[in-house]
Amino acid sequence: MNNDATKDEGRALGEKDTELLNKLLPYFNDEELSAIDKLSSKLYTIFSSSGPASSRKVLVAYGGGKDSSYTVAFVRLLQLKLLERYGETFIMRVGSMRHGGVPQAVMDNIDRVYRRLGLYGDDRAELLVIDHNHVSTFERDLPMPQEVLDINRTDILMNGHRTAGDGRPTFCNSCNLSVANFYGLACWYDGGVDVVFTGDSKEEQRQYYKWIMGMGSHIGLNIREHRSKGFHGLLQILNDIGQKYFHEMFGRGSEEECQKREIAFGNSEKLPEFVTIYDDVSYRVDDHWPLISEFLGFEFDELAFSFTESDCANPALMAHLRGLKAAHVEGTDYYTGISEYLQLATQLMKKKEIPGELQELVLKRYKDKDAIDRTKAKITEFAWQAFGLTEANMIAMVSTPLVNEGQYLEPWLGQNHKDLFPCIEELRAILEGRGVNSPEQSTLVAELEDIVGLPLRQMQSLYHNTRVDFGDRGTVVSLIRWDDPHKQTIRFVDKNNREFEEEISGR
Repeated sequence: MNNDATKDEGRALGEKDTELLNKLLPYFNDEELSAIDKLSSKLYTIFSSSGPASSRKVLVAYGGGKDSSYTVAFVRLLQLKLLERYGETFIMRVGSMRHGGVPQAVMDNIDRVYRRLGLYGDDRAELLVIDHNHVSTFERDLPMPQEVLDINRTDILMNGHRTAGDGRPTFCNSCNLSVANFYGLACWYDGGVDVVFTGDSKEEQRQYYKWIMGMGSHIGLNIREHRSKGFHGLLQILNDIGQKYFHEMFGRGSEEECQKREIAFGNSEKLPEFVTIYDDVSYRVDDHWPLISEFLGFEFDELAFSFTESDCANPALMAHLRGLKAAHVEGTDYYTGISEYLQLATQLMKKKEIPGELQELVLKRYKDKDAIDRTKAKITEFAWQAFGLTEANMIAMVSTPLVNEGQYLEPWLGQNHKDLFPCIEELRAILEGRGVNSPEQSTLVAELEDIVGLPLRQMQSLYHNTRVDFGDRGTVVSLIRWDDPHKQTIRFVDKNNREFEEEISGR
């Protein structure tokens, strides 16, 4: 069948397919087109061993950023070229994972890309949105389930209080575990997929695998039984790591919260094959700028494009928390904190080869105090709209007043909530769990819940938990950050003009 299929090249291409193919081809260079020919042969060999290609499904993960927009266009061209060459082609499942940090501009970009690539209304395309455990057909204005926003908000606050608002653990740890859940759902949903396209090299995949196995062993998991189960087994290990992480984060009696955050791991009866396109494409945005900006209509929104990310506003929130920490903990000011975060962010942008003009576009938002004030206002509004976080909530996070049995409760109240300072002993008694014994104490609890942003039960959990020591690998939180490359030692000066060094993480 393989040898004869090329005899009828183009026989299955409809008028719209031909028109799209002719529009797309000029945006890809000879190396990319050669790679597509090679991949089409590889895919057809995979598919024809178990049935017609037209019944096979491939998964492309689409975050809505510049790089993944290019990947979706690449796979769409591959789909059309396979059809042209063999007279049949695969079904393209495009899955997008959302969380509260994804602005509407990202959904608008995805919508434009789908329109330009003719994916709407094509029965060879499945366009899915996965919001935690909710799987939906893509719609540009699809509302985010309240359950997902509540989980995101709680995770940010709990992680933030344990880590003084450090960027990666506060915003990324739970999100990265959600990515694993996304793949578990996207790979096995509605009959599953046969192939998963990935931009990671085989070496990177080996490194991820080795890191996950090593971490599982380090925290005492029995990983031997999962090794032979492929991706299914890997997701099981990640679920075990995640459950240990969340039990550690939420403390005793947190079974319900942990259960909400379990990772889907499908089954071992139908394991997808991973096909890397790492060696076949360039992720340097300069190399395919016309495709992204002209043909796909991608727009770099002010919120969605934050430092190293073009599909998430959370990095701007990381900078914001650093500014609040400088002003309310270190005793300097917000602008100094932003300058501290930029030490990390500029290095990360260079490391990720963000084009110079895009780096300038981001840094322009922080060029002087007026620009920083405007950015602060926008990100403060975003924090409220996306996560329901107030400035008081975020100041509490970076101040860590609850952990270590309220070690920093006194200075936090003294600086930010002087009206509550006379009630400090009552607050300690309540946080210790000695009960709420009067209407006045009930009012006090309600006020504290409003300031911190968490219910009493979770504040009490923080009170009996500790601030994470990133120099000690004894917790899952510190273990995750130990090998994370997205961190750097920065230098800062406190209100007493004393110089310090601190390792911070971010995006």
